Amino acid sequence: DEEEDYMSDLFIKQDVRPGLPMVRRGKEAIQKEEKQKEANEKNRQKSIKEEEKERRDLVLKSALGNENKGFALLQKMGYKSGQALGKTGEGIIEPIPLNIKTGISGLGHEELKKRKAEEKLENYRQKLHMKKQANEQAADQFRVRFKTKQEERKMEGDLRKSQRACQQLDMQKDIDVPKETWFWIEPEEEDKKDEEDKEDECTSSDLSVSEKLHILTAYLREEHFYCIWCGTTYEDSEDLSSNCPGDSAADHD
Repeated sequence: DEEEDYMSDLFIKQDVRPGLPMVRRGKEAIQKEEKQKEANEKNRQKSIKEEEKERRDLVLKSALGNENKGFALLQKMGYKSGQALGKTGEGIIEPIPLNIKTGISGLGHEELKKRKAEEKLENYRQKLHMKKQANEQAADQFRVRFKTKQEERKMEGDLRKSQRACQQLDMQKDIDVPKETWFWIEPEEEDKKDEEDKEDECTSSDLSVSEKLHILTAYLREEHFYCIWCGTTYEDSEDLSSNCPGDSAADHD
């Protein structure tokens, strides 16, 4: 063979951009693979099921002829192709579709499978609903606890306010000892006892904050004609009952 002339027009006109041969080889490989797949599909021998399906579809698509006995009997009774069944022509036009069972499962298996799927979906929905209810219930409980805690803090603040007022009014009347130990704000002791010892003592501290506040409010009104909610000292009980709305915060709101 003669050596090729690299200065000829054949080589000069060729596209020599970097990477282009690799792209061209990739396209050629893809085309070759597709052609091979098509050839394999044509040469592949069809299975018995596929052949049966093709024959069945071909028969179902073709219209019934006079050789069919059932169709011949209908024609004798006046039926024409494309006409609805029935004396008044209100019946079906197309024949009932044929459902071919191709699996090996027994009769009723599909219905059972469908029912189990529906039950599974219903159980999933119930779980979601229960989870939603549990979340809502937890949120409600949190709101109740938060509100209760806020009310307790406010009540504790009102009690301390009442104790300071009681101590000040008692001292103005030269009362050196409170009627109840908790009527005044207890001074901080340098040497505090252990909490276990305090819990063992049976004192008036067993009362709740609301009970203490109610008792102290009544004492201030009866003894000093003072209303913690109004922040006013009245002249006497008649003046107190006439001008004070009540003996609780709710009455003053």
